[in-house]
Amino acid sequence: MVSKAMDDRIGAAVLIEALRQLKSSPHELYFVFSVQEEVGLRGATTAAFGIDPDLGIASDVTGTGDTPRRVSRRMEVSLGKGPAIKVRDGGMLSDPRVVDWMVRTAEKARLPYQLEVLEGGTTDARAIQLTRAGVPAGCLSIPCRYVHSPSEMVDTNDVVNAVRLLVEMISNPVKLDG
Repeated sequence: MVSKAMDDRIGAAVLIEALRQLKSSPHELYFVFSVQEEVGLRGATTAAFGIDPDLGIASDVTGTGDTPRRVSRRMEVSLGKGPAIKVRDGGMLSDPRVVDWMVRTAEKARLPYQLEVLEGGTTDARAIQLTRAGVPAGCLSIPCRYVHSPSEMVDTNDVVNAVRLLVEMISNPVKLDG
């Protein structure tokens, strides 16, 4: 799919479709559609403070490194290889227990996934992670070519698998080891 503003329309679409597919959850869930992520995580900061979650997962895009003429640094994330589980970015380190839980869930459900290390930029997961006394947080990212351009591109299968992974994650009790 190609469109302007996939960042972060596609993240919102993943959340909406996960809500549609979710049958039940043992958790009290909050789905937040926030504003001003690109200019200081403002919406997520106030939402996370107000909700005071036990755990947070952001849904966002991430760049890819699979274009013939790279304009940015090389990344291992590619279109069509599954959603990306953020390990770190320029503003945060995902809680390793959250990363492990996301990986275990993907593997148990036999869903493709990639591990994301983004050298610059950050996501709403940072705001969640730093709220109040701190919150275990991570990010489910959709690989996206040409981020911040008029022709952002995502792979439909990556989007479908991101929804499937998120539904699996929130349908069952969360088990963070450590």
